[in-house]
Amino acid sequence: MKLLTVNLGIRLSLAAFLTSAFGSFALCDESKPERTKAQSVQDFLNDYCVDCHNADDVKGNRSFEAIAGEITDEESLVDYQDILDQLNLSEMPPSDAEQPSSFDRMQAIELLTRQIEQFHAHRKPISTQTVLRRINAREYRNTIRDLLKLDTTIFDPAQDFPRDQTSEHLDNNAEWLVTSSHLLERYLLAADLAISKALLPLEKPIEQTWKFTKNFRQQPEIDNVHGKFNRYEHMTLYDVVGADKPEGAYGPILAFADGVPHDGVYEIRLRAEAVNRSHPYDEAFIGTDRERPFRLGIVPGEQTAGELHLPQPIEPLLAEIELADEPTWYTVRVRLDKGYTPRFTFRNGLMDVRDLWGKLVKKYPEQFDRNPKGIVEVRRAAIVDGKLPQIRIHEIEITGPIFDRWPTASQELLLGDDFSRVAQSGLLSTDEMRSHVQRFASLAYRRPATDSEIEKVMRLIAVRLTSGRSPVEALADGFKTVLCSPNFLYLGENTAGVGGELDQYALASRLSYFLWSSMPDQELIHLAQQGRLADDAELTRQTQRMLSDSRSDAMIDGFLDSWLALRQLGSAPPDRDKFTDYYRHDLAAAMREETDLFFRHLVDENLSLENFIDSNFSFVNRPLANLYGIDAPAGPGFAKVQLNDRRRGGLLGQASVLTVSANGFDTSPVVRGVWMLENFLGTPPSPPPPDVEPLDPDTRGAKTIREQLAMHRNVSTCNECHRKIDPLGFALENYDPIGRWRDRYVRSAKIDSSGELPDGESFTGIQDLKKIMLKREPQFARAMAEKMLAYATGRMMATTDRPAIDKIASSANGTRELIEQVVLSETFRSK
Repeated sequence: MKLLTVNLGIRLSLAAFLTSAFGSFALCDESKPERTKAQSVQDFLNDYCVDCHNADDVKGNRSFEAIAGEITDEESLVDYQDILDQLNLSEMPPSDAEQPSSFDRMQAIELLTRQIEQFHAHRKPISTQTVLRRINAREYRNTIRDLLKLDTTIFDPAQDFPRDQTSEHLDNNAEWLVTSSHLLERYLLAADLAISKALLPLEKPIEQTWKFTKNFRQQPEIDNVHGKFNRYEHMTLYDVVGADKPEGAYGPILAFADGVPHDGVYEIRLRAEAVNRSHPYDEAFIGTDRERPFRLGIVPGEQTAGELHLPQPIEPLLAEIELADEPTWYTVRVRLDKGYTPRFTFRNGLMDVRDLWGKLVKKYPEQFDRNPKGIVEVRRAAIVDGKLPQIRIHEIEITGPIFDRWPTASQELLLGDDFSRVAQSGLLSTDEMRSHVQRFASLAYRRPATDSEIEKVMRLIAVRLTSGRSPVEALADGFKTVLCSPNFLYLGENTAGVGGELDQYALASRLSYFLWSSMPDQELIHLAQQGRLADDAELTRQTQRMLSDSRSDAMIDGFLDSWLALRQLGSAPPDRDKFTDYYRHDLAAAMREETDLFFRHLVDENLSLENFIDSNFSFVNRPLANLYGIDAPAGPGFAKVQLNDRRRGGLLGQASVLTVSANGFDTSPVVRGVWMLENFLGTPPSPPPPDVEPLDPDTRGAKTIREQLAMHRNVSTCNECHRKIDPLGFALENYDPIGRWRDRYVRSAKIDSSGELPDGESFTGIQDLKKIMLKREPQFARAMAEKMLAYATGRMMATTDRPAIDKIASSANGTRELIEQVVLSETFRSK
């Protein structure tokens, strides 16, 4: 069963099946139905709803006292659809109110369904103008990457853009993607930088080698000790990068602070060793694993962004090496942009050694000659006389830039076969410039550029030439103009002229920005040119092809951000004293990776949507497995694991969801309950009345959060929403702010995770709740389909989109099929 609400063509028998499946009532055994009191929708509302939803008592912001006898517009459609949804979910009337008989409920569902069907069947499409959607910052970054064939591991052309506004966590909603004068300035600067990176230098850089064998200064706090202890003969790493006040977390080459002279690939050779992996201290006190090799990481640094021994805004992991316990040579190749220098990190090192120096001397005084006082003395004692785990790097060689091809792919994209000649002579004819502009603009605009569009660019190039710019510089200005054009910055939703259906090129762009968050590739453009893309079979083939491409990881990331609000993960950092492992092991990144891999697996294998509710597997690395209390995978990375403890199955057992629905310091059943209603079930509660306090002062005598909320629900204006919110939140109370299981609160109060849903069905904990949710999988499927369709089209869904959403949810037997059905829907293919 894949339906949440009664869809087109449904009959009374299916309505009975739906409502009984939700456990709201038992069907009568008598051969004849009970006598009905309700003869119409309004009669039913008068009998069971108007007491609470009237002009004087407008619960849920709904008054059904004078509801229209038929659906006449979208406003009345919203009322009818809401009533139908509540009846199907058995959430109305509330369990403490008079309940309709089975027959009355089914008859009301049938009447509502029939009227909704008739409205959708006969309503006239609303005439709207074509909506232009600006590509957002992440789409801009990916498009520049694919258009100009640039490596964006370090380079982020959208780094200085103002943050995109979101609506219901969607960052690609056209109505919210405003364009400001500040953003226009950023576009100009980004275009200038992107074209310069793609085109220059015209002459191939000479390969160089830099060697560093001494004078390994790192940061002032530890240099004083290192200078006297080892005369800076080696670089020493202690802390992990998540340390609060890092000391020895980053190993910069200060003699190479200016960084590499050109963008490119550089080979790094280094002689390094793991020191004191088998140390004489208590393992829990030190925090490292004697059984695991030390891991050396390489991240970029740029001195204008801040001190090289401290964290920086852009520092992706470029390489990672497992070290032997004796000095050994290692060689890796990494991508570095001009001005960036490699920095070395201890991936599984110590945590907060600034505090650990003193703790070590205090805990093991027998290992030190005297009793040092003050941070300077204890730091020196711990480094010189201690046996702390550390990484030492003795020699470093950097060679590059190394090019596998010249000219580069970016240069060939811009100048084609003319590059070598132009690089030598610097000359370009007007016809040659026009040809290059025509090709580049057609790629950038994601459709054939028109003659008038090309002429505008050529006139600008002519002005640049007359002002003294060289032909290459003038052509580069033309390319930059293309990148600042609305034809590039906006997704033109051109229509084919029939019912608002997107034309082939617009459909290619919508598909690529949905699945790749980037521009369509040549195969999509070729199909659009041939007019073949709109065919259902071809659209399905292209969807499957694109999902198998690594670029579809962008859809996984973007949709999870929009659906589960994972973009906010890390925005409320957990307390450092209580949740040290969160920082020591970079758990925020691990949490996100688990959910990404989980979603990817469901897509690749086309597994049932039920796995999002509960599953017997997930993907974890060692730190995440330790957090969950399950067996860890053998290697340092992520692996699929079977879950014998079903408290962890599905999204509700994943630390990413449990952390993003907490505030970093504590958990709240209300916050997590609202999160579930909004994101997991797609039924957000109404906002609280403006005159209601978050918790009424009368709750001060309550001892537990459950008692507080029980007293809160005694307020009539609060009860309506909290009877839906609180039970869902209580089911998750056994998970602490980073998703670790707990049976008691900090003050030893035992956690009660039981609850009762509005329809009267009760549960004793998260495992019971998931069983109930599995019976309501159609509701989950519809919520997910609605969010995915909104993400795919770049607009919020309206009530008139409901038939399309229901069809998507009911037609998909697996996660990949859900995506395919979104693409095949009329809504996706229309403006």
